[in-house]
Amino acid sequence: MKIVPEITAGRRALGICIMTIVPLLQLATEYLGTGDRGRALSKLAVLVVGLPILVVGSSAGLRWAAGRRLGPPVLLVAGMLSAGTLYAVLLYAAHLAAPSIAALHPLAGAWAGSTTALRVGFTMGVTYFGLWALAFVFPFALEDARFRALEARELRIAAELARLRSHLEPHFLLNTLNAIAGLVTEDPRAARRLLASLGDLLRHSVRDEDEMQTLGEQIDWLRHYAQILEERHAGHLAFRWEVGAGTRGALLPRLLLQPLVENAVKHGALGRKDGGRIEVRAELVDKRTLVCTIADNGPGMPEGVARPGAFGLLSVRRRLALQYAKRASLRLESSPSGTRSIVEIPIEEARS
Repeated sequence: MKIVPEITAGRRALGICIMTIVPLLQLATEYLGTGDRGRALSKLAVLVVGLPILVVGSSAGLRWAAGRRLGPPVLLVAGMLSAGTLYAVLLYAAHLAAPSIAALHPLAGAWAGSTTALRVGFTMGVTYFGLWALAFVFPFALEDARFRALEARELRIAAELARLRSHLEPHFLLNTLNAIAGLVTEDPRAARRLLASLGDLLRHSVRDEDEMQTLGEQIDWLRHYAQILEERHAGHLAFRWEVGAGTRGALLPRLLLQPLVENAVKHGALGRKDGGRIEVRAELVDKRTLVCTIADNGPGMPEGVARPGAFGLLSVRRRLALQYAKRASLRLESSPSGTRSIVEIPIEEARS
């Protein structure tokens, strides 16, 4: 993030208008109240000379100080002292020149000595420097604070997503290795095939560290995972895939569906002695919402609710909340004939 924001032509013009109009209105008000033409004209002359110097010098000073990482208090104090000194010198010069300028001749009587001119000039400089800060710096300070808050929020979300993934991926790896271990003595050839499939899974997992991936990439990954599970539970588990047209390019968080598939197998399909089935479906609704359904033919949840402390479901819900706020959801539908996990995600970007 830049320390000194880039000032566009439009914002520069607006700032200069503010710096010009406000002092002119102040001088006009003072003149109408006092009727002192010489005092008003002397301040006007100082304004005409000092305003360009103030704007250019303050902007250059801000860039110089920011490059040396000086804090805001140093910038404010140095700026006020510099602007006050500049206007004090200019008004004092006008005070000395006034007797020889016919139009400013009344100034000689208006300023009761050079001390007053210096004091009033210093006050003008400090006031106009504050006006410059409000016109040129304050809007960017607010914008910078807003961007920093958004950046901090994004960093917190990224950290929590990384934490969730750091729990999820070792959990999946451990379960997969346990599945392979069960085949080492029963069917070494199948165990070797599963190790090769696991290698493909791991290579795919570390290929891209982005939080988002296409549904097509996630489905391909899940097919490798399903192959491992089908080999491990040969004859007792089967997968069916229904991926609707136009859904493969939709983006969703990485490995979002894996815990749902794992739950459907472990707590659903394998509970059927006559063989379990898992259906993975994806479809578009109104071309704006991706609906992914993981269904099993297991006995269902005893009380219709997930067991306490179910990390897989908690991680999916938390990742959806972090990534989409309240625009995405996960709901469970359970009956004695099976359980369905339904994820609804808004489509924000898709690849053809």
